[in-house]
Amino acid sequence: MSNTAKTLAVASAVAAALASHATTASAQSKEKCYGVSMAGQNDCAAGPGTTCAGTSTVDYQGNAWKLVDAGTCAEIDLPAMADGTERKGSLSALERDLPA
Repeated sequence: MSNTAKTLAVASAVAAALASHATTASAQSKEKCYGVSMAGQNDCAAGPGTTCAGTSTVDYQGNAWKLVDAGTCAEIDLPAMADGTERKGSLSALERDLPA
């Protein structure tokens, strides 16, 4: 094996290792936040009868989630509900703002 081929093999291995590390780090810095997405803009889980991403039918649907930066879910500014109750994101599914 020539020196050029060895160098290329080592460089490829290092690049692959760095790429997998970067992907893992960015995935760990996100968390599922329920009740913060607009209708049709959820990342996944929008309750029974839905398939996944983009299937929520109500703004701020409580059982639909969006990936957000870790530690920011409860800090997202959301409008109050119709009865004036404050609306917050949650790390688990909510029973509010569900489709009729």
